[in-house]
Amino acid sequence: MDMGLQGKSFLITGASGGIGTSCARIFADEGARLALHYHRNESGARELAESLSVEAIIAGADLGQEQEVDDLFAKIAQDLGPLNGIVVNAGIWCAQAAPVAEMSLEQWQQTMQTNLTSAFLSCRGYLRQLAEHRVESASIVLIASTAGLFGEEGHCDYSASKAAMAYGMTSSLKNEIVRLAPKGRVNCVAPGWVMTPMAETSLADPRVMAQQTATIAMAKVARPEDIARAVLYLSSELASGHVTGCILPVTGGMEGRLLHP
Repeated sequence: MDMGLQGKSFLITGASGGIGTSCARIFADEGARLALHYHRNESGARELAESLSVEAIIAGADLGQEQEVDDLFAKIAQDLGPLNGIVVNAGIWCAQAAPVAEMSLEQWQQTMQTNLTSAFLSCRGYLRQLAEHRVESASIVLIASTAGLFGEEGHCDYSASKAAMAYGMTSSLKNEIVRLAPKGRVNCVAPGWVMTPMAETSLADPRVMAQQTATIAMAKVARPEDIARAVLYLSSELASGHVTGCILPVTGGMEGRLLHP
């Protein structure tokens, strides 16, 4: 199906691995022009850009730093022109569980800056672009997590940052974007466990895998391309032009109760 992305421009943050890389590949298959953000993995981003059959630039930045984000959007505007949408994907999850009673302030602040402050600055940068270059339609897709919907013991920093993205940011920005682009949309994808490099180490433990799939109807972990297809749908005005303020769980039917003892 033609998703109407041919020739349109998108920024994908955290594009050098996992979900971001899958998003880049599936967007490229639709003919989109891409800005691929990376933080430390420049070689991965460059290799990805060179493997795509569309125009793709790479741009490095620490998205938790205001000036670096401003510079990122300036570079993209110069090299690629105005964006039709962004995918706010960059983030971290600390594999080592830490109950709040034992969690350091440093860990809490680092997670908030990397996940939530970076999302704020990325969205702000794009909305400022829309204020400068008025268009009819635009799209923001935030990548949150089921941790933000159900909570996650031992990872309160991560779940709190993702809950803020899924609920507060998505619901607020859907009302703000239309002041700048009348057909602008803001949506959120909330994946459950995904077989990404960030999660592979934990999921390699059979006990962890069994624990996580015990609440999933389909009893399996998602692949990055499963999430990328949902992002593609929400980024496409043709496919989801009347969908905004939506939180789309991509979880295999996860519930808050034990389905597979």
